[in-house]
Amino acid sequence: MDGTNDPKEPDGGPFGRPLFDSPTARALSRVGVVDVGSNSVRLVVFDGAARSPAYFYNEKIMCALGAGMSESGRLNPTGRKRALEALKRFKMLAEGMDTGPLVIVATAAVREASDGAEFCADVERETGLKLWVIDGREEARLSAQGVLLGWPGSYGLVCDIGGSSMELAEINGGTVGTRVSAQLGPLKLRDLKGGKKERRAYIRKTLTAMRAELGEQKNRLFLVGGSWRAIARIDMVRRKYPLHVLHEYRMTPADVRATIKYIEKLDLETLRAQSGVSMARIELVPQAIEVLGELVKTFKPRDIAVSSYGIREGLLYEQMPQMLRDRDPLIEACRFAEQKDARLPGFGKVIYHFILPLFKSAKPERRRLIRAACLLHDVSWRAHPDYRAEVCFDNATRANLGGLKHSERVYLGLALLHRYSNKREGSRFADLDGLLTEKDRHEAEVLGKAMRFAAMLWLKRNAQLGELRWFPQKKVLELRLSAEAVPLFGEVAQARFASLAATLSARIVIKTPK
Repeated sequence: MDGTNDPKEPDGGPFGRPLFDSPTARALSRVGVVDVGSNSVRLVVFDGAARSPAYFYNEKIMCALGAGMSESGRLNPTGRKRALEALKRFKMLAEGMDTGPLVIVATAAVREASDGAEFCADVERETGLKLWVIDGREEARLSAQGVLLGWPGSYGLVCDIGGSSMELAEINGGTVGTRVSAQLGPLKLRDLKGGKKERRAYIRKTLTAMRAELGEQKNRLFLVGGSWRAIARIDMVRRKYPLHVLHEYRMTPADVRATIKYIEKLDLETLRAQSGVSMARIELVPQAIEVLGELVKTFKPRDIAVSSYGIREGLLYEQMPQMLRDRDPLIEACRFAEQKDARLPGFGKVIYHFILPLFKSAKPERRRLIRAACLLHDVSWRAHPDYRAEVCFDNATRANLGGLKHSERVYLGLALLHRYSNKREGSRFADLDGLLTEKDRHEAEVLGKAMRFAAMLWLKRNAQLGELRWFPQKKVLELRLSAEAVPLFGEVAQARFASLAATLSARIVIKTPK
């Protein structure tokens, strides 16, 4: 790797300071990262939960630094000027947001251009900012670590495509394995001589060589990079997919083949209008989809997942002590939201343990969603009562939450909708109904109504609510109230408990201290 800011140096790495002072850290001090790629220059400012950083600020400028490099060997002159102006702007923004020193990572275009070092010197002279230029294997490693930030313990193949290069890295059990890099970015392919036939032959030959180094990779394929996200948006349009969240969007090899045909039969302007992808990005889709098609043929993944996390998130993951990496990003994000926004931080844990008897047979992956819902059950209390249920649903289905499949987002959103509303008819859930099974829809409603009832019984962190018992075979819902909770079981609480019992088709039994 090149550059002066080596993350393995003892001076705190590219950030110049430790980001996580303690393995028990819960919050992240605001930090800014800039990715100088072959196609775009992007600033992201992270804030929020230590294990699940949120995007406090995100801005991208399409500079196309790598355009025409195949012929000239130099950075695109217009792109250089635009990138320099972007970095000046980003520095001022970062100072205003108090991020500390910006970390700037430069990838394929800058590392390969004959004037790459000159560009870095110009940036430092005019802005005082230093660029950390990384090689292809380091780029692959950081991208893979970014995926691990969102999917702890994942296994499969991470593919990060930029304007000039494409990197592959295997991940297994939370670690990054073999990494390879090749010049398969759409800007490079667009400049290749010989037309479509020669381009496809080059792609096939290059991927065959990469497979020989990586070996068989038939697990999940994680896609990182703007061109992949553009293709995913087009796939959503083709499928009429109802949830427009790219992170964790899933495709099958058959979906990819169908989307290749869909792209081939439409012009770029139509694709741009349908998908909302910028023209600068849509112009690279024809080359990128050729690569994706051959990539799927070569490695035969069982499924494909889009990741919005990449190099920038990988830099944060790099700094995390193992104890922090081992935490669940979903639960950490929800805990942080509760501490920041709930009226009574800590009460979510009380509710979780109170309602858990309703879900005795739930598997661990479902229990984590139940726990997440309980932590989030009160974070939207400031919303107007008429819109609170919709706000809860929108927050869950569209929020920056890692470690959530789309179906799990909708389950969580529906549970929180029912935290504030008995009914969902006429709500935004109707559009996403097809992402859940009937069983999951019913369970989410039970969870929401259980939280809705439990929130009526007490409002203190160490509350003794009593005990909830559920006998599914007998269809009996039993409530054993503690002495201090009896006066709280008023008319509204009784009505909410009755609603919960009706959803379970259960007979009610109430037991109070004598």
